[in-house]
Order: sequence, then C-alpha cells, then structure tokens
Amino acid sequence: MMKILNAEPEDYSEKAKELLGSIGKLVEEKCDRGRLLELIPDIDVLIVRLRNRIDREVLGRARNLKVIVSATTGLNHIDLDVAEEMNIRVLSLKGERKFLEGLTATAELTWGLLLSLIRDIPNASRSVVGGFWDRNLFRGHQLKNKTLGVVGFGRLGSRVAEYGKTFQMNVISYDPYVETMPKWVEKVDFEGVLRRSDILTLHVNLNDETTGLLDREAFSKIKKGAVLINTSRGELIDENELVRSLVSGNLAGAALDVLCNETSSIEGWLHSNAVWRYAIDHDNVIIVPHIGGATVESMADAELFMAEKLAAYLKG
Repeated sequence: MMKILNAEPEDYSEKAKELLGSIGKLVEEKCDRGRLLELIPDIDVLIVRLRNRIDREVLGRARNLKVIVSATTGLNHIDLDVAEEMNIRVLSLKGERKFLEGLTATAELTWGLLLSLIRDIPNASRSVVGGFWDRNLFRGHQLKNKTLGVVGFGRLGSRVAEYGKTFQMNVISYDPYVETMPKWVEKVDFEGVLRRSDILTLHVNLNDETTGLLDREAFSKIKKGAVLINTSRGELIDENELVRSLVSGNLAGAALDVLCNETSSIEGWLHSNAVWRYAIDHDNVIIVPHIGGATVESMADAELFMAEKLAAYLKG
C-alpha cells in the first residue's frame, strides 16, 4: 500500500485526511528536519506546507518518493530541479486560477498590514495595554486620495487594487504582462510606480526575473515617505537595502508577511535577518510569520483541493 506522510498535519482538514486515508496508508507526524530525514526513505507521497525545506539532502534519501504535495502557490521551499531529476512529481496550487480566485485571505492580510502600518495600530494597542491613553502619540494618515502602487496586477494585485478603490485611493499599477487594466487603474512603468506610490505593495511570483526586484537602484527611486507592503516572497527585496532606506528615513515604514531565507534549514536563521534585527529597536516595521493564506477556511479548502488533485493524479 502507498505510504503517505503528512509532515505538517496540525489542524489539517478532516475531509482531506479522510480522502488521503482512502488513497493509502496515511502517517501524520509533525516533523522537524531530523525526523523528516529519518522517515523519508520509506515514503511514497510527501505532504508539506512551508515549514520544511525539501532540498537535495532530503530528496537524496527519498528512494521511494513519487509525489510531493504542497497546498501553496510558491514553491521556493522545494528544490524543483532535483525533484525533476528524480522524476518526482510536485503538485501545488500554482496555476490553479479557478480555485485560487475564491481565496481572499492573502489580499485581506495585505490590507490589514497596510492599515496597521499607516495608522500605527500595533503600537497604539501596546501603549494602552501598558497603561497609557494618549491618541496624540499615534496620529496616522488616512488613505483617501493617497496613491496605491500595485506591483503585479494578477489575482491578488487586482483584488488589492479594488480595495484601494473602495478606500478612495488613486490606484496605479506596474505589470509588464498585463495589457489592459480597469479604467480606474493607471498603468505605469516600474520607475513610475516607485516614484509616485505613497503605499507600494508587491504581488508578483518569485522567479529569476523578480528576485531582488527591489534593489539599491529601486529603493533610491521610491517616493520619500512611502511605505512598503510585501505579502508575496521575501526574496523580491534586497533586505539590506530595505534597512538602509528605513534608516535614512526615505522609506517611512514596511509591513512584511515574508522574509528572505524563511525556508532555510539553518537553525536560528531569523536572528541573523537584517530586517528582523532592525525591527527589534524600531516601531515602523511590522513582521508577521507568513500568515497570508493561513486562515481556517482557506487552508481547509486548499488541503481538500490538493487531496483531490493527488487522487486524480494517481488515478490518471
């Protein structure tokens, strides 16, 4: 019987587990790297989220592995080249446009981070909990008539743009692969979105073209006093240049759901991260642990969808 390992089974969809159990012998165990390396030799199907990095070392021990299932759109936690070399199929949400259109969690988090940053909500809350009641310390900015710059006008970027329209913002967007945008969105080039945006938000896939998209040159062009939101992938940003821009005061703040190297197998990677170190002593940065798609509803739907996709693949 096919052996299926769910290496990240916490709060997994019961319907998905039931379906997986009908496909093969389902083993559910929360695995750190060491335990994953122990179990992987006997596994036919591996199910992961984002905690584990499935790299050459892991795949090198996977003598029976046929399929990797990841209910994610990004796949930078899996070494796809090695998987292809070993003829291991990787099933994910990437390209599943029809299904993904129904998921709003990441777009909603983007707006939550934006509001939290622009109105200084986390610091205001901490101040009250600390026994203070002084609204003059937390005078933020309203969004009406501000310019929202959306980098990437795909599924998520277009939804975030709609939120901006609802908040009566001026919406501009850079996406070289989208020719037609709604009349209320002004299509601009990359330099234009950097120079004009009061709030700059990233919604592009990570690939060779977009890695380091916001580098030193890009940060030098960002409008003074702007804020940056990233709920896509950490590697889109040169984090040292991000910190440099924050220190100089050119960038007013940043809210991030993702960091570079978050899929690293190196213990303590977070403590060496430049943005995390900056955030310890500065209150103009918000960092959350890649929770964009992590709602009860969206995760359950995605897990069941992926279980069904696995079943269809194995039958086919």
